[in-house]
Amino acid sequence: MSKVLYVIVCAAVPAGEVGRLVTMAQDEGWIVQVVATPSALGFVDVAALEEQTGRPVRSRYRRPDEPKPPRADAIVVAPATFDTLNKFAMGVTDTYALGVLAEAPGLGIPVVVLPFVNSALASRAPFVRNVASLRAEGVAVLLGPGEFEPPPADADGDHAAAFPWALALARLGDLAR
Repeated sequence: MSKVLYVIVCAAVPAGEVGRLVTMAQDEGWIVQVVATPSALGFVDVAALEEQTGRPVRSRYRRPDEPKPPRADAIVVAPATFDTLNKFAMGVTDTYALGVLAEAPGLGIPVVVLPFVNSALASRAPFVRNVASLRAEGVAVLLGPGEFEPPPADADGDHAAAFPWALALARLGDLAR
C-alpha cells in the first residue's frame, strides 16, 4: 500500500516549481496531496498540480458534507515562508495548511520543513527561537550549512532556481529509517 505525502506549499518564489517535488515524491512511490496556503494559490498552477496528482489541491478546511482526505503519513513544507514557519511553531491554525501542521507532531507524523527566507528574516530572534522550538519537537527544519542557506536580503532572485527540493525528500527518507 502506498503512503500519503502531504506537500504543503507556501507563497514564495520557488512555489511555482513545486511540481518538481511532486514528481520526485511520486517516483519514490508516494501518493501526493498538495496543500497550498491561501496566498500560495497565486504562485502555483493549481490545474497542473491536480492533473499531476489526480487529487484536488486543498487550501481550505472541508465542509462537513465533503469527504475527509486520507491522513498524511508524512509532510513536507516547501517552500516554507517566514510567516508559515513562525505560525507553525506558535500553534496558530488560521489556515487549513497550518491546521494540518499544528497536529502533525502530536500524531507522530514526520514533518520536514524546507524554508525559503532571506538572511535578514532568518537572523530575527523570533525566527531563530521558532526553528529551535520546532526542532525540539522532532520537526526537521532544513536550515543551515549543507541545507538551505538563506541568501542576502538584497539578492536578485536567482537563488530560487537552485532551491533544493530533493533535500526535503532525502531527509524524509532519513526520518523513515
